[in-house]
Amino acid sequence: MSDKIKVQFDEAAQSYDRERRKLIPCYDDFYGTAVRWLTLEKENPRILDLGAGTGLLAALAKERYPEARFTLADLSGTMLETAKKRFAGDDSAEFIEADYTRHSFRGRYDAVISSLSIHHLSHPEKQALFYNIYDWLEDSGIFINADQVLGLTPYIDSMYKRQWESWIRGNGLPEEAVDRAIERRKLDQNATVGDQIRWIREAGFVDVDCVYQYHDFGVFFARKVR
Repeated sequence: MSDKIKVQFDEAAQSYDRERRKLIPCYDDFYGTAVRWLTLEKENPRILDLGAGTGLLAALAKERYPEARFTLADLSGTMLETAKKRFAGDDSAEFIEADYTRHSFRGRYDAVISSLSIHHLSHPEKQALFYNIYDWLEDSGIFINADQVLGLTPYIDSMYKRQWESWIRGNGLPEEAVDRAIERRKLDQNATVGDQIRWIREAGFVDVDCVYQYHDFGVFFARKVR
């Protein structure tokens, strides 16, 4: 994963959570869908959060599964410091500052989750990661990725970006926050819904689908069954 990405997210860490609602037009549906599809039989599942950032998605998952044990992995130590504060006093969470495309995770997980991270990887890196996630999961495990997606045609994708930029400029964000968000998006390597579904299936998953999409925000679900 690029050093530029680490630098940008280190710099954005303090304001990241505060700005989320004003940067994601579908905030409640986007995160809400990811958590609703986190359907696990165990009361104390092991959950790995890739690109966990400030721990936002993990904290929402914790509300659904209070006895869950979490591993939060992120390239940005500054982001993880915020996540540690969010989980302060909770010994069910461990934190790993590392590039999750290269890290060797111990044991297996009942779920692997991720939000707004995997789109930073090159397409070959995404495909390799999906194979790794399959290996990291228990045989009945699930994978949920709430992320950005590429429009099916250049025109559609440009409309997604134009409408997103218009929306964030009109909702009260300071100009410098808008500029930072637009600058961060220059590093994005979004892939289409269809390509990602195909890659996840090729990694061995079943019941793969994009279960929610609003413009260029989508939530993917997949199961590992052996």
